[in-house]
Amino acid sequence: MSTIDNLPPLREVIATHDLAARKSLGQNFLLDLNLTAKIARQAGDMADCDVLEIGPGPGGLTRGLLSEGARHVLAIEKDRRCLPALAEIADHYPGRLTVIEGDALEVDPLTHLTPPIRVAANLPYNVGTELLVRWLTPPEWPPFWQSLTLMFQREVAERIVATPGSKAYGRLAVLAQWRSDARIVLQLPPGAFTPPPKVSSSVVHLTALPEPRFPADPDVLSRVVAMAFNQRRKMLRSALKGAAPDIEDRLRAAGLSPTERAEQISLEGFCALAREIAKG
Repeated sequence: MSTIDNLPPLREVIATHDLAARKSLGQNFLLDLNLTAKIARQAGDMADCDVLEIGPGPGGLTRGLLSEGARHVLAIEKDRRCLPALAEIADHYPGRLTVIEGDALEVDPLTHLTPPIRVAANLPYNVGTELLVRWLTPPEWPPFWQSLTLMFQREVAERIVATPGSKAYGRLAVLAQWRSDARIVLQLPPGAFTPPPKVSSSVVHLTALPEPRFPADPDVLSRVVAMAFNQRRKMLRSALKGAAPDIEDRLRAAGLSPTERAEQISLEGFCALAREIAKG
């Protein structure tokens, strides 16, 4: 296995720093540096970009991002055991890696980043979806990021790119596809990780759109979509009865049938309904 950067192989790094993955932190480490470099390349040309990485662990993807030319990487790591290993990478790439110890759900990274910004991460399983939703629903759009290149459990990845009528189609698909182009770019088997998870994984690349595909109030759309899919087996007139007293009229005005179910409604349909409900 080549080391891509003359630093020690990751198995050696993990042994040296006693970095056994912790299930409580959602950790599954990628040890193949050729593979982490391949993932990094999915983020595109990073020579003029700062890159935000969440949960770098022993630094496999971090090294991939830096070796592939990222201008600067900001890595947020909750597990302080990993900090010495990351410090060795920072020493090898002077001025190009900043490491912050902290919880990605609580740290504001923007004071440490200079646009343009991309996000690339093998996200910890236990916070991945929450972080994605935050990045897709900022107060203002366009967001701080140009693109997201993220590792998820394959089931979550398929929910992000799902189309109407499929079992995977839901709130995550609507939120992702309303404001970004989303596609699965890599599939990884459990054996690529240490320890191997019980599920396969996928890398999803999302590119921010300059503006949403269809006009809608973000808060209204998010609320309507959540209500619809929280009771996805019910007809819309029942699932959304709390959204407006005259919900059947609003549905018809949006071009939707009150007897349809959430999984049958396109992104455009949800946006039309959100506009009708926002009229008050």
